Amino acid sequence: MIRKLRIKIVLVIVLVAAVMLGVIFGMSYTMTRQDLRAQSLSMMQAIAANPFEPIPPGQSRQVRLPYFVLRTDAFGNLVAIGSTDYDLTDRSFLRTVAEAASASEEDIGEIPAYHLRFCRVDGSVIFADISSEQQTLQGLVRSSLLIGSGSLLALIGLAILLARWAVRPVETAWRQQKQFVADASHELKTPLTVILTNTELLQSPDYDEAQKQQFTDGIRTMAQQMRALVERLLELARAENARPQAAFTPVCLSEVAETSALLFEAALYERGLTLETQVEPELTVNGDERQLGQLVEILLDNARKYASGGVVRLQLQRSGRHSCHLSLENEGPALSPQQLQEIFKRFTRADPARTRSGSFGLGLAIAQAIVQAHHGRIWAESRDGRNTFHVELPLRTGREKHQETSEKGI
Repeated sequence: MIRKLRIKIVLVIVLVAAVMLGVIFGMSYTMTRQDLRAQSLSMMQAIAANPFEPIPPGQSRQVRLPYFVLRTDAFGNLVAIGSTDYDLTDRSFLRTVAEAASASEEDIGEIPAYHLRFCRVDGSVIFADISSEQQTLQGLVRSSLLIGSGSLLALIGLAILLARWAVRPVETAWRQQKQFVADASHELKTPLTVILTNTELLQSPDYDEAQKQQFTDGIRTMAQQMRALVERLLELARAENARPQAAFTPVCLSEVAETSALLFEAALYERGLTLETQVEPELTVNGDERQLGQLVEILLDNARKYASGGVVRLQLQRSGRHSCHLSLENEGPALSPQQLQEIFKRFTRADPARTRSGSFGLGLAIAQAIVQAHHGRIWAESRDGRNTFHVELPLRTGREKHQETSEKGI
């Protein structure tokens, strides 16, 4: 599909360019031909004014093309005068072109066999050579074809590069979608297999009621795991399709962080972890309060799952004039540079063993989607046996506060 899309883009670009080049060269050819014809006719009209009048010494008719004039005298004989480019003593030639001009219904025309243009004026016929005009037009056509072919070849190369650049986001999204479907299918395959197997065992008469109760409990556990996965997938979809920034409202991130920390303090204590918070008050951002609370909870829940012990430290403070910095630090297994890059991808787990404990590897992907929807950035660091997640979000500016105050006043 992606390859076909690239080909279509290249074909469209090349086709549009070819049409434009054709129009430009066509207009150039037509204008050049009309200009040459106009110059030829202007010269012929100048000659027609006094075709047989002698030219005074030292003067010129400003005639640039070979020409000659034919007229029939009182005895019916052809009288010819003109430049020395033609053999005016060749009566057969003169009679042939004179008959061709007389046979035409138009006073102005061409005789292609002899490369001549004629103009009938007051019983005289002026003939002008158009071979140079034809050569000029042929040279223009050759040059146009050469330039057009070179331009199209260069444009094809440029179109291929542009098509790759234009399709890259689509290709990335398509690849992510395929990977997402494959990963989701894999996550759902295991509980479905367990459910189907236990269902078949329930129908077997070889097991007593206690064993069948175990099979029923297994089905319930797997169904709950599937429901949890579906809920996580829906959360990810909502985060990636967050409402636009125009719909955001002022949110005190300091209060959100403190509330989330209070909710997780007992859960962390049960895991033998101590939660320390350092939250700067009155830090306000524009955003969705529910999603920002979910962001902090995801980071705290990640520490609850993966921290190896000791202190979990949550900090929120101002970072410069226009942003705030949220960080969550805990002891844990060191993460490699590759893991730090991939940890925010869907279905990625730092510890694969967590699959059986209800961890689907979607939490940090949801966190990243929330941060991006709020025009912030999120990253992770691992050093000296401690892992830290950092979030930077833009603060609500004074201009936005003033604008809101004015709107309330109105």
